[in-house]
Amino acid sequence: MTDTAPVKVVAPALMRAAVEPHLPDGVAVQWFDDAAQAIAMARDAEVAWLDQFSLSDRVEAIVAAEKLKWLSTIVAGLDALPLDVLTDRKVRLTNGSGLNSETVADYAVMGALTLAKGFPDVVRAQDRREWLEVAPGTLEMDGTKALIIGFGTIGRMIAARLRAFGVEVTGVRRTADPAAGVLGPDAWRPRLGDYDWIVVAAPATGETRAVLGVAEFAAMKPQARIINIARGDLIDQPALIRALTEKRIAGAFLDVTTPEPLPADDPLWAAPNCILTMHLAGRSQTTMFAKGAARFVDNLHRYMKGEPLLHETDPARGY
Repeated sequence: MTDTAPVKVVAPALMRAAVEPHLPDGVAVQWFDDAAQAIAMARDAEVAWLDQFSLSDRVEAIVAAEKLKWLSTIVAGLDALPLDVLTDRKVRLTNGSGLNSETVADYAVMGALTLAKGFPDVVRAQDRREWLEVAPGTLEMDGTKALIIGFGTIGRMIAARLRAFGVEVTGVRRTADPAAGVLGPDAWRPRLGDYDWIVVAAPATGETRAVLGVAEFAAMKPQARIINIARGDLIDQPALIRALTEKRIAGAFLDVTTPEPLPADDPLWAAPNCILTMHLAGRSQTTMFAKGAARFVDNLHRYMKGEPLLHETDPARGY
């Protein structure tokens, strides 16, 4: 950096103890305690880490930050951010890819096991103090086949965990790799009927919106089960409800929905063999902010030296 004036940075006071001792020279940090402070401080910021408050407050702060050159977030999915604003202003954007990958992958496999063994019925029986004589779910994981749509960091971690249960895994990503069992973006639909598990782990973009809809559900085997730990709008939700209600597929485990929170009167709540977990996969851990603080400090040193930033994304593409 050639400018002698300090670089103005705003960051959450919650992470001050983790960040402040490791700051590079040449920065002036303002620490916000609430959303109003974050929005006010962002107006003059060159660098901002605005996570901590509601999405609407974060969006307002980003829009207000007309001098912003780099936005850091611990969130992996970027679809809820004002990407058009960041693109127009040429703001650099780094995300939280990998910070909670392990816990999300764990959650996805928990979903598969929950569906395979009918575990919600077991919990409900316990609530009734009823001793079940017949297992409500008898599907064995070994020998089943899974298609993972979105074979990035999380997708590969899910694959490793499923393979440990004897599941044959096929991935889907932009670049095919037949030797590694990875299909390209146009090759998976004709093979949908081969799979017992369809796992959605792709980023939410215009290209992936409603990637599973009426035609895809019709192509699946009746024993197929859906797991979505990505974003709700990757699935045509009304089509999914119909497929479940008409027993054209066997079940769904959804950590994400459209919208969020899901209204209490939404028919998805009552869809048969559908388990909703309220976007808790990434939250089922305690280290994400600490890991995010370490990444922010690392990238801040890189920023001040003019070095490439880690986990930089393209706002125009949404990933």
